[in-house]
Amino acid sequence: MTETAPRPTLEAVAARAGVSRATVSRVVNGGDGVRPPLVERVLRAVDELGYVPNQAARSLVTRRHDAVAVVIAEPETRVFADPFFALQLRGISKELTAHDNQLVLLLTEGRDDHARVGRYLAGGHVDGALVFSLHLDDPLPGLIRRAGVPTVFGGRPGWSDDDERAAVYVDSDNRGGARDAVRHLVGLGRTRVAHITGPLDQTSAADRLAGYRDVMAGTDPGLVAEGDFTPAGGERAMRALLDRCPGLDAVFAANDLTASGALRVLRERGLRVPDDIAVIGFDDMLPLAEQTDPPLTTVRQPIEEMGRLMARLLLGSPRDGAAPADGSEPPTGVVLPTTLVRRASA
Repeated sequence: MTETAPRPTLEAVAARAGVSRATVSRVVNGGDGVRPPLVERVLRAVDELGYVPNQAARSLVTRRHDAVAVVIAEPETRVFADPFFALQLRGISKELTAHDNQLVLLLTEGRDDHARVGRYLAGGHVDGALVFSLHLDDPLPGLIRRAGVPTVFGGRPGWSDDDERAAVYVDSDNRGGARDAVRHLVGLGRTRVAHITGPLDQTSAADRLAGYRDVMAGTDPGLVAEGDFTPAGGERAMRALLDRCPGLDAVFAANDLTASGALRVLRERGLRVPDDIAVIGFDDMLPLAEQTDPPLTTVRQPIEEMGRLMARLLLGSPRDGAAPADGSEPPTGVVLPTTLVRRASA
């Protein structure tokens, strides 16, 4: 059996570079006060020996873990079935990787998981947290506040507590995007425009409903059906709408998955899209929006960029919304614009 070569130590690097152990420690941990020629010798020795710093020991020196918790307040079955989360995680992962940080994914299946996440964050394992898909009654914000870790939220917070109003968050213009979608349908001459919402205990869904109502003020309440951001929820809501409002001629769905479910029901009922009923979604999740039948007109929000921006704000990178160089306060809320993408469904 082949023996594994011993792992190079800090002392071995110091001997190779001809410097003290303390000097090597300062260099590999990013400390100041070491002359450039010595830094170069240490780094050359590190490279020659293949030395990898001990993360636990490094954390004791720097008080940093180079790890960020990504907390998604949804069960595993939802997270891995919805492309939205994959896109946002991809953006977060790219930014953390660029800053040599590790991503620690934490999901919540129930109340016991909320307590577990709170304990983990309070335990000092990560340098900060990125949290999204919160619901209005979610205990996570309070647990995170008590844990005392820097946090950036994905989506506009919906709580009203004074201590929470300064929460840093990244969102898209959900209300404005919804207005654009409904105005487009009205501009096509549609007069009975229905809306399938997302779960109304989430601010994104509530804001999209508000945007719909901005344009369709005073419309029949029966033209609004609650969904849950899933294809099955879109199917249930579409059936309910057709049963109680057979004369509707357009549907604005709160996300693309909801719209895909609605389209299936319309095909089952023998209704033509967009001839009989026009359909618009929200997200522009490719390839989903291009592969529906017909391809889906939808509101594009920059999901991956939202994830990257969340990570930048947390890490304090001097780009795109991070702490200003002049020392002024960073923004508490960053809202990115949306764009209506026209395809064949409306």
